[in-house]
Amino acid sequence: MTNQPNRIASAFENGKAFVAFITCGDPDLETTGKVVREAVKNGADLIELGIPFSDPTAEGPVIQGANIRALKGGVTTDKIFDFVRELRKDVTIPMVFMTYANVVFSYGTEKFVKICSEIGIDGLILPDVPYEEKADFQPTCKKYGLSLISMIAPTSHDRIAMIAKEAEGFLYIVSSLGVTGERQSITTDVGAIVDVVKKNTDIPCAIGFGISTPDQARTMAQKADGVIVGSAIVKRLDQYGKDASGPVGAYVKSMKDAIKDL
Repeated sequence: MTNQPNRIASAFENGKAFVAFITCGDPDLETTGKVVREAVKNGADLIELGIPFSDPTAEGPVIQGANIRALKGGVTTDKIFDFVRELRKDVTIPMVFMTYANVVFSYGTEKFVKICSEIGIDGLILPDVPYEEKADFQPTCKKYGLSLISMIAPTSHDRIAMIAKEAEGFLYIVSSLGVTGERQSITTDVGAIVDVVKKNTDIPCAIGFGISTPDQARTMAQKADGVIVGSAIVKRLDQYGKDASGPVGAYVKSMKDAIKDL
């Protein structure tokens, strides 16, 4: 299955997008599949699938824990590829991988990206690859029709316009300094970052890092085109294990309901 043109764009066509992040293989791939399908059924517009890595530098303790559990359970990149092939038989919304440069390099960049394209992955997020080093991956992604999704952090300052001008798929705006995880409040002036982005690109932008409640989702969605939630979903996987699909579905619905009339 090759990529449909602009499948990522379709996530942002029906109002504000809800992007759900799920670590593959936590606690096992069968549960990941159930959770993805339940998230889709309850309104997720795009799924970010985390490929576990032993040293996930951008992640807080919740997602680090998920990485450790998945790796202990024996998940591998090849098993995840097979899992996505299966998932794509009935999941039609856009899906992207989020992982680390080392995972792609050690697999072989060309081979990795080519398989992503064949199994219906629409984009790639590599949090440890700064804008200045994206040439290591960009040409290969372009060759196989994958969007290399850029991240903009509160510290990006003068680089925001530059990153936005070359953005593909959607822009991932990091709401808070530090690592992923739920936060009591988000103090970054996200609106100011979005303003700069919008002056430089038409590509949609979604805000992630720290969003866990419907109120936070609503506040952030008013400023951007969508919200990304990871830790709050992964926390439910830790809590409920193989029975997590129901609680995750209910949570996704509450978040999507909070943003859908904006």
